[in-house]
Amino acid sequence: MSALKDSFQGRLVLITGGSSGLGLALANMLAAQGANVWLIARRKDVLENAYKGLPTASGQHHGQIAADVSDWSQVQKVVASVIHEAGIPDLLINCAGYAHPGYIQEIPIDVFHEMMDVDYFGTVNMVKTLLPHMLERGDGYIVNISSAAGFLAPFGYSAYTPAKYAVRGFSDVLRLELKPLGVRVSVAFPPDMDTPGMVNENKTKPFETTEAFSSTLVPAEPVAKAILNGIKHGQYIILPGFETKLYYYLVFLLGNAIYPLLDGLLAQARRKKNKK
Repeated sequence: MSALKDSFQGRLVLITGGSSGLGLALANMLAAQGANVWLIARRKDVLENAYKGLPTASGQHHGQIAADVSDWSQVQKVVASVIHEAGIPDLLINCAGYAHPGYIQEIPIDVFHEMMDVDYFGTVNMVKTLLPHMLERGDGYIVNISSAAGFLAPFGYSAYTPAKYAVRGFSDVLRLELKPLGVRVSVAFPPDMDTPGMVNENKTKPFETTEAFSSTLVPAEPVAKAILNGIKHGQYIILPGFETKLYYYLVFLLGNAIYPLLDGLLAQARRKKNKK
């Protein structure tokens, strides 16, 4: 699929993690712009409410399927069902994922596996299952949602950050391999957002993370808008918001210069913690 320069009108879009947060914001905006949106998420009740709330005009047909994208067999069944009911999606947005911050010595080993299973392998499972159909058609667009933590490793995110780095690396390879085959790829790096997922993160977030590495929370809607704009223009790297762009360029243009900056922020946070 070439860049969606005109509109999403009539396009079939499949969104994982579409029941809340950024996934839901993307779903609502795409539906409002005339796309036929199918949602995948694990929680049936939340998914049902998200589906019922999608903007629907005459001729639009949305859908929903409850599934765990980390489960290979479930993903195969889901994709087959969507294709049977609605056709091959024009656009796949891999938005499913969550974070569990904490001090590394306190995070259970199972959480490290869960982060990779959902955030990374959930993305791989969806791509591997849907991609053959896109290649057969010779057209398609895949958007993988990484995170600012996918290039900037914040304190307290030892389980989450590697999974989002993996999404970035996977996307880099996909871009190179699929571009000659007619399938475009984008990877987005959202900032911290005001979502239900962030509420859960705050339950285990270390003091240092909150003090030194947490930024002002951004609503999901402007992030979703920036991502859709990036898709329309065929951008591979999508960086929503000024702060995300700033840190991205600090990392990739100045390289190791980012480490003294992070060390300084952490030192300030620890001094404040010690005073308390």
